[in-house]
Amino acid sequence: MLFLAGISASAVLLLICIFALLVECQKRRLVKEKQIFFQQNGGLLLYEQIRSKQVDTVRIFTREELENATNNFDSSRELGRGGHGTVYKGIFKDGRVVAIKCSKVMNMVQKDEFAQEMVILSQINHRNVVKLLGCCLEVEVPMLVYECIPNGTLFELMHGKNRRLSISLDTRLRIAQESAEALAYLHSSASPPIVHGDVKSPNILLGDNYTAKVTDFGASRMLPTDEIQFMTMVQGTIGYLDPEYLQERQLTEKSDVYSFGVVLLELITTKFAIYSDSAGEKKNLASSFLLAMKENGLQFILDKNILDFEAELLQEIAQLAKCCLSMRGEERPLMRDVAERLRSIRSTWREQLIQNPSRETECLLENSSHYDPSSTGQHGSLMALDLESGR
Repeated sequence: MLFLAGISASAVLLLICIFALLVECQKRRLVKEKQIFFQQNGGLLLYEQIRSKQVDTVRIFTREELENATNNFDSSRELGRGGHGTVYKGIFKDGRVVAIKCSKVMNMVQKDEFAQEMVILSQINHRNVVKLLGCCLEVEVPMLVYECIPNGTLFELMHGKNRRLSISLDTRLRIAQESAEALAYLHSSASPPIVHGDVKSPNILLGDNYTAKVTDFGASRMLPTDEIQFMTMVQGTIGYLDPEYLQERQLTEKSDVYSFGVVLLELITTKFAIYSDSAGEKKNLASSFLLAMKENGLQFILDKNILDFEAELLQEIAQLAKCCLSMRGEERPLMRDVAERLRSIRSTWREQLIQNPSRETECLLENSSHYDPSSTGQHGSLMALDLESGR
């Protein structure tokens, strides 16, 4: 009996040793895997950039930190899902709330470019661009950590099922102006210039007082001076895609201008980029708008809630949108000119408010209608669900 007991004890001890050895091997394998991912994703380059102080605003998070912040990326923490990945709400131990974007699988070329893009994006400092806080490189596909914007997206504001209908013209113009200024900054002030590549209402977040914040740089490209960026695969969203880019596979700043023109149409028509008419037929908003302009039928496509405003003012906005939607990129204005024009139009409008106090009171009453992002089921989202896949 003692002999059998000794054999049993030895067998148990052996099993324990084997199990411990397997656990240790698994730990070492995971550590090695993290190191490999870190190097593949440009972690060493980014780390050196941080040490040299070229980047002092980006933090490198560990995988465990982000898993704990998202409750292991639980589905209840999901804020939105798009063509480039899924966004989760993260809450750190100190109470900070962030948005964590888990991107889809990238190829090796994209991974090689990732660290340098992180360096560029980390240096973007504009109040109308969502701030990048850091990244995690210990995973196969790098995860990005952004500031969390609490009031949903422009898409939800304009198209949410339970939204308030009264959105003042001044608010619409301000959102357009701020979005245009953010894109102008990317095109003209970033070095090298950055083309967003997927401008659309779901990628414009709304902060306090409807402050616009451009987000989602999953399709963005840096454009070195005097170089043309040809794309082997078109990225973007149906309804917003630049026809010239779609045909020639050449991504330029003017591609963003076209997409912004569609966003401007959403603001003044409250229609989807691809919408259904009264007969249930699918229509392209840009095409419908251009046809309405050609046939002097602008009043039939504009949002009825702004039709009683000065016709000259609405015509100016429509004319700007028309310029942005030119089929030829070279005929479209630069984004900084679009921003300046919107600033001028809005300034004129506000002067009219001062001269007509009753109109100003009406505008203030409209602004008091608070938008409830929870009505769309995307409260605090960083990215709305793509309704038009087209990526």
